[in-house]
Formats: sequence, structure tokens, C-alpha cells
Amino acid sequence: MSKKGRAIFLVYTDLSDAKYEEEFNAWYNTEHIPELLSVPGILDAARYVAEKGGPKYLAAYELESVDVMQTPAFTSRPRTPWGQRIGPSAIGKNRTRIVGAQIFPDGIEHPDRGMAPALQIGRMSVPESADAEWNAWYNGSYIPGYRTVPGVIYARRFRVVEGNVGYTTVYEFEHAQVSESTAWNHQRANSSPHSDRMRGVMTMASGSPGVYRRI
Repeated sequence: MSKKGRAIFLVYTDLSDAKYEEEFNAWYNTEHIPELLSVPGILDAARYVAEKGGPKYLAAYELESVDVMQTPAFTSRPRTPWGQRIGPSAIGKNRTRIVGAQIFPDGIEHPDRGMAPALQIGRMSVPESADAEWNAWYNGSYIPGYRTVPGVIYARRFRVVEGNVGYTTVYEFEHAQVSESTAWNHQRANSSPHSDRMRGVMTMASGSPGVYRRI
């Protein structure tokens, strides 16, 4: 069975108080992740903690498509007493949801790969006037080179259909230090003659890019 689809669901959380840390993680790991993995169309999932950037916690879900989020199996699933209690008390309003439809690459490649040991995720927006040129640069000149850096397992881009940014880029890493490597920095400096200008037109979300280690 494929573990990758054409969409992604990212849930970022900062806890309202550190006293909830142990119970929040226990609830998420033992009840909430299995609950969502039982929804048809949610193919795989993992939890991560920030090594760089933020928010602190990230849950990443692989979706067959963005339509999964509108199915009764997702929207009408029963909330357990534990979830009803620990969710609002531990998180409050400190949660950000991102649902994205894949725009790069065109298809599903290596669909059987599991959730990566580490992720680097950028969340960004661009003005409509620069959108077409920016996407052409990102897809054609920028992201392909990063996919060749040692330690990069994969890289994808998504157009956000639910969330507070326009796009998100998800790099899958072998470990959380990949983007500190000489090869990564060389690619950043030499990706394209247009990179400095194109970086200048995008606005990054707070805490982005974040590097996350799987927990």
C-alpha cells in the first residue's frame, strides 16, 4: 500500500504550559495518531519536535488528496474524553493547521518510503504579481538542486488550501543536520542567478524554515 499521496496535512503546536507536556505527548502518541490513521485516505503519519525554528511540535500526515479532510470519516469522527480535555487545555489556541496539495513534483515518486527521520519545512507566501515567476524559479531552478544534496531523501512543494500561508516546502532528511552541511550551503549559494531576487519577494511564516526531528 502506498504511504504517499498527493497532499499533506501538517499540525503545529506550542503548549500553553509545560506542565501538560507528558500527558499531551502520551495522548498524541497512543490515541490521536492512531485515531487519524484509521481515517480512509490518511496514509501515514509521524510526530516531530523542533530542532530549529518552530512551533515546537509537528504532526505530519500523508494524504491521498486534500479531499480527505472533507470526508465524514475525518470531520465527524468522535472525540474521546481524553482528547476533549487535553487538546484545549494543553494547546489552547497555539495550533496551526496546514493542508497542502502537491505541486512539485508532478507525480507520486517512491510511494513506499516511510516517514523521514527529520524534516525541514518552509512556510511562505508571495504576492500575486510575482507568483508565476516565483513558482517557475522554485520548481525549475531552486528545489531540484537541493534534492541532490547528500542526506536529502526527498523534497516536495505544496500549494496551501487551508492555512495562513500560500505555499509549503517539505524536505525529508536522513538527520536534522543536513541543512547545516557544506553541500547544502553550496547549493543555497549557487542554485540560480535569480535566487536572491526571488527570495526577496517571499514572506516566511514565524519560525520558518523549521527543522524537525522525528519523535
